[in-house]
Amino acid sequence: MEIKRIQLIDGMRGFSLLGILLANLLIFQYGIWGKDEIHIYSLSGVDLMAYKFVKVAIEGSAMPIFTFLFGYSMVKMMESLKRNGVKARRHFARRFLLLLILGLLHSFLLWEGDILSFYGVMGFFLLLFLKRSKKALLIWGTILLVLSFALGYGVVEETPAEKEKMSNYVEATKTIYANGTYTEIMEQRNNEDPLIMPDYVYLILLLLSPFVTASLFLYGMYAAKSGLFTQPDKEKRMYQKGVLLVPLGLLLKSAAVLMPETDWTGVSGIIGASLLSVGYIFAFSLLYTWLPASKITTSFVQVGKMSLTNYLMQTVICTFVFYGYGLGLFGQLGVLNAIVFGIVIFLLQCMCSSWYMKRFRRGPIEQVLRMWTNWSWNGQIRMKEPESFDRVEGL
Repeated sequence: MEIKRIQLIDGMRGFSLLGILLANLLIFQYGIWGKDEIHIYSLSGVDLMAYKFVKVAIEGSAMPIFTFLFGYSMVKMMESLKRNGVKARRHFARRFLLLLILGLLHSFLLWEGDILSFYGVMGFFLLLFLKRSKKALLIWGTILLVLSFALGYGVVEETPAEKEKMSNYVEATKTIYANGTYTEIMEQRNNEDPLIMPDYVYLILLLLSPFVTASLFLYGMYAAKSGLFTQPDKEKRMYQKGVLLVPLGLLLKSAAVLMPETDWTGVSGIIGASLLSVGYIFAFSLLYTWLPASKITTSFVQVGKMSLTNYLMQTVICTFVFYGYGLGLFGQLGVLNAIVFGIVIFLLQCMCSSWYMKRFRRGPIEQVLRMWTNWSWNGQIRMKEPESFDRVEGL
């Protein structure tokens, strides 16, 4: 039985959302800086093991799957827009602008771990590569991947002043996030900075970020132009070989987490995270060839079709649970319990997404994004549009 390409892509997107949620729960519960200063929270032995599991198996390897799929869907959308004779760049510009605005509002009003604004910015950057050949995409992706490895080499030692400022910031965050009002938490999130860096350093990092992070976007575009993941049964052997990247990626990431003081583990972690992400993509694709119509894979598909809505709902739920204006469990639930909590949230999203998609064609936020992108009240493109465009949408 041949699996429709778009079901597989949507399923991958749903799968990556589970990983993103489990990784983000470290930020929801400990803060974006506190998650890497975990010694301040005095974790139990069990929670410390769970923490290391998340750092090795999930963090840094779930988001790149989304990144890959962003590039993949971008190419497929361009192909559909061109078949309708419309200007693809104009549609993409509107789409990325709204993603940027949503991301800025998300990070300012709710949570510091937003990725939507990053995707909005990267979308404009990727327009430079949209019409490039498969070969050019593969070459540029590899060049930029090697660049990210080079920049990850070495360990930067914190000065005593930097360590003290970070520690004070995390301690203040513990108190304010757990007990503060919405306004106090927003003030802490948007106006306090634990880093001691000149302004020009921030500017350099901002300018470098598209080049450092673009490799998997470009590999996704390459995969789409090459027609990969369109015939799972015929590509099964490729998936089986690709799964071998999972143990290799886990090994390299384990070295980075367990031996963080050595110079080479920075690049080891970056290489490991990238290999593990690609390995997970092939592993999920292989699962699809085994269970093409199971409740498990179907649930991932439904969540993936509403990826933007589900991502934002994860923020709403988790900030209410952990922040002072909700249940105030910041830093108290523990890492292992948070993993269980994250799985429960995702299962609920599977059920709600399945129920919703039986009644509507798109998620609510997806519909708003489509209306803005196509510049129409009903969300339809102003010319007859192939069904494939309807179904490849995602972040």
